[in-house]
Amino acid sequence: MLTLLGSLLGFVSSAFPDLLSLWRDRQDRKHELAILDRQMEQMRLGHSQRLEEIAVEADIAESQALYKHDSQPSGVKWVDGLRASVRPVITYAFFMLFTVVKVSTLYVLMAEEGLAFVVAIPQVWDPETQALFAAVMSFWFGQRALAKARGK
Repeated sequence: MLTLLGSLLGFVSSAFPDLLSLWRDRQDRKHELAILDRQMEQMRLGHSQRLEEIAVEADIAESQALYKHDSQPSGVKWVDGLRASVRPVITYAFFMLFTVVKVSTLYVLMAEEGLAFVVAIPQVWDPETQALFAAVMSFWFGQRALAKARGK
């Protein structure tokens, strides 16, 4: 019995290094696969960042090209004057339209509906109008303040 047990123990112990190396190889492969997965994830993140950088650079280049085009004079004074007046003229036209609509509304409320001035004004100057007014003022004057702060 002792001989049989010794033989079995000798057989198992002789196979133990091979089993241990098989287990170690399996663990090494698992570790290598985990490293490759991490490397691929890092590459994906790097490509995503690079694509985002390219998109931002394209936006910057487009803005610079637009500003360069707008700032270069054509050499013809009336064309330059017309080109420079487009935004202000549109702004004044919409401001006049806005004013006419609001004054007309105030007139209708006072003349047709018979409301007093102090009652009609809050209906004309409602929260939506206040938000619109604040957005326009912030756009025009906030942009200038930010440009000054940046030193442009």
